[in-house]
Amino acid sequence: MINHGIIVQEASTALSPAVTGDCSVPVVIGVAPVNMAADPEAVVNVPILANSAAEAIEALGYSNDFKAYSLCQMMYLTQNVYQVSPVVYINVLDPKKHNKEFTETQAQVNDLQAIIEVTGIIADGLTVKSGAVILAKGDDYDTEFDSDGHLVINLTGTGAGKEATTLSVSGKQLDPSKVTKDDIIGTVTGGKETGMQLIRQVYPKLRIVPGLLIAPGWSKIPEVGIALAAKAANVNGVFSAEALLDLDTTKATTYTDCKKVKEDSGFTSAFGVPMWPCDKIGDLIFAKSAVMAAMIAYIDANNGNIPNLSPSNKMLGVTGQCLEDGTEVVLDQDQANTVNSYGVLTAVNMDGWRSWGNYTGVYPTSSDAKDIWIAVRRMFNWHKNTFIRAYFAKVDDPMNTKLIESVVDSENLRCGAYAPEYWAGASMEYRKEDNPTTDILAGKMTFRQHIAPYTPAQEIVNVIDYDVSMLKAALGGE
Repeated sequence: MINHGIIVQEASTALSPAVTGDCSVPVVIGVAPVNMAADPEAVVNVPILANSAAEAIEALGYSNDFKAYSLCQMMYLTQNVYQVSPVVYINVLDPKKHNKEFTETQAQVNDLQAIIEVTGIIADGLTVKSGAVILAKGDDYDTEFDSDGHLVINLTGTGAGKEATTLSVSGKQLDPSKVTKDDIIGTVTGGKETGMQLIRQVYPKLRIVPGLLIAPGWSKIPEVGIALAAKAANVNGVFSAEALLDLDTTKATTYTDCKKVKEDSGFTSAFGVPMWPCDKIGDLIFAKSAVMAAMIAYIDANNGNIPNLSPSNKMLGVTGQCLEDGTEVVLDQDQANTVNSYGVLTAVNMDGWRSWGNYTGVYPTSSDAKDIWIAVRRMFNWHKNTFIRAYFAKVDDPMNTKLIESVVDSENLRCGAYAPEYWAGASMEYRKEDNPTTDILAGKMTFRQHIAPYTPAQEIVNVIDYDVSMLKAALGGE
């Protein structure tokens, strides 16, 4: 066939698709009643990805004793207050280490079933007796847990205990009081990581970039909170997250205490958000970090998975504010603003309890807009994380004009799509002066990118005066 004339062909635009993922996935470090898990030892110091609260409960167990089992706060919130997923859980309670003796207890048998109304019983290693006869698990009985965390012993119809009217049960039960701040912070020993050191494994193992780091009930301890903020600033050596930190309400018993407690705790990082006091739903008490993590993840998921919205002035879905011991806390707006001036997020009741505060922990020490505003800091984190994932495949490609144009054009197109709704604007450029021959020979290329996330409208002023001319017009007649 002969081609005679002018022929134009179109090629696909060489743009890299953006990989955004979930921008606010909470990673929660704490304690769960893992005696209820199918394999308790398999969920100790391992990042567990749960795509629903039901998955988390199935994997780790559940109890309403939020003080003892802090991970259950997030399970409750993501099931009953904010329907949001996924969440990554890291349980540090080890049944082999954090346990105590469960003294022999009698239980009545009804219809081949006995219920031990005690929580935390470890099913493995129990001694179950019918009179003087020791029963064998599997042959004579099996175990499960009811919704209250109580051990249920189901006797087999052909086993040695089939005629039993009572059982004697002894063994071991969990003792969450033995978990310490060192367990939460964790260690790296012989290549094995524990506690918050496992945050490093979340991305390479689960392919999820941590967005929010929390340790409800534990981050109030200065060593824990500081370590958590440090982890947030540098995840896997490349990513960034935000740590939500609780002030100790046994020390900050009134709103005026927050300044000193925050400073004494060392919660002054731009990658940490101090908050006070606790939240309450009925009789249940939650660390505010857990409530805020669930709420932020929910808001972002409904905002195109972009974290440009401030977490302040959002309905919390709680019934009140309190200290850890349940003492009620009621702040008016003036008092809440005072707490905000310390760089601490709190809550006010304006037709319902609302989060109140826009500042990270670095405020008021810093005035840098990219660091002091929670929403702006999180936008920088998100954009950084997104850029890394989007262009990682281009690392080690030939350093030529095709590569430069691909990155610059892709970023300008992608970032332009977010303006003006999510930020004021963004642009990328490749400058010759930033890329001397020495850098090029060393395999290094540098781009410059400018982004402008919106700051929150924290103060809206309306100047009202008395317009006498209007009064005259209305009443002065002709």
